[in-house]
Amino acid sequence: MKYLKINPADNVAVALEALSSGEKLVVDGVEITLNAEIPMGHKFALANIAEKQNVVKYGYPIGHARMDISLGDWVNESTIKTNLEGLLDYEYKPQDVSLDIPNRNLTFKGYKRASGETGVRNEIWIIPTVGCVNGTINALAEKLRAETGLKGVDAIVAYPHNYGCSQLGDDHENTRKVLRDMVLHPNAGGVLVVGLGCENNQVKAFREILGDFDESRIKFMETQKVEDEYETGMELLRGIYEVVSKDVREDVPLSELKIGLKCGGSDGLSGITANPLLGVFSDFLIAQGGSTVLTEVPEMFGAETILMNRCVNRNMFDKTVFLINDFKDYFMKNNQPVYENPSPGNKAGGISTLEEKSLGCTQKCGKALVQDVLLYGERIKSKGLNLLSAPGNDLVAATALAASGCQIVLFTTGRGTPFGSFVPTMKISTNTPLYNRKGSWIDFNAGTIVETESIEQVKERFIQYIISVASGELVNNEKKNYREIAIFKTGVTL
Repeated sequence: MKYLKINPADNVAVALEALSSGEKLVVDGVEITLNAEIPMGHKFALANIAEKQNVVKYGYPIGHARMDISLGDWVNESTIKTNLEGLLDYEYKPQDVSLDIPNRNLTFKGYKRASGETGVRNEIWIIPTVGCVNGTINALAEKLRAETGLKGVDAIVAYPHNYGCSQLGDDHENTRKVLRDMVLHPNAGGVLVVGLGCENNQVKAFREILGDFDESRIKFMETQKVEDEYETGMELLRGIYEVVSKDVREDVPLSELKIGLKCGGSDGLSGITANPLLGVFSDFLIAQGGSTVLTEVPEMFGAETILMNRCVNRNMFDKTVFLINDFKDYFMKNNQPVYENPSPGNKAGGISTLEEKSLGCTQKCGKALVQDVLLYGERIKSKGLNLLSAPGNDLVAATALAASGCQIVLFTTGRGTPFGSFVPTMKISTNTPLYNRKGSWIDFNAGTIVETESIEQVKERFIQYIISVASGELVNNEKKNYREIAIFKTGVTL
């Protein structure tokens, strides 16, 4: 199959391989001669589209024609313009959604924590309250790895960041919240929190926001208050290691999984292969009693009403409206365009407008009802589908998903990226050429959905792969030790 018309109402189709200028195709009984070379993932016109007339993909307008577009023309950002502008008023039109997916009583091998949560990894983390001690925590992690050989633990990782001081208001609180969420994350069997002593994010105050915790697994050090931070730090870490290294995996129901849904480096196949795959998996996991989290609020613009009408009640609808308008207001307060989102890579991959990107992006969360809406730094409280406030930036959004309590982040991509967050960050390619070319980045290929397999066939393999990863199989970012955090910053630095 050389092309795909996604919805009967569409007036464009997507090239599933590079198509030549002059090539003849028959779509819905109409012969079309292509007027240009059409790269894989890009669109071509199935009809004459007049200037200002809507271009339709996925059954929805994705913008309007900047000029007259002829049958067979290449449709891209030079010929199509977004329809989106300004703030919108929304009306709640609830949909009746029934997943009708049986519970298969599947399990994975995880680590049951005293908090009642379950980890898919048993790692020791060293987390700084402030960036001033980044060098110290990196050295401590290296020393403990060398001393233990990682016997009995999955990893020993330091997570440097730039914040914890010279911040005000929301920025200061967001830093504290994300670091708190990391310290309490079930993938960490134990944590050493390292402070300097004079920073805004004081260790004593930070300790208080953790609530109840296991003092044998979470310990603290202020480097200004000890004679030798390496000697003291290693003594504390040895105590943590002694406890954590005895943890063992046991059978846990799939209902304990919390999975983050993310995309980046998207292309024209994202909304056809990898994102719909995540959507059917999300619905499956929710039907098993599990939870998924969708974020990247700017990449909901243009498709937000689809999510709003799937809110479980009016209160969730109101929270989703706030989620969307609060992010639009953030852009406008900073004198930035609200709807100029597709990156150069997105455009090169075949995505022309924000509506097109959003309609593909939101497919990652399937058809389930929205059960809760989380502010940045909040942790999951409700089973099922959650929406989370965070930007589209890959590192910031993936960090936010992990901080919300997700044990794994699923990351779809049409162009590829090697990064990892502080939980396993699984890369799912939208197309087979990327999977073949970047096997050291990509963990799972969804490109076969438009080649040799149905989405149901791929879903079954995908479910088994995720269970394997939740049970300990490493993904590429873990194999290469690509692990980072990035905290959202909006305000003044002192």
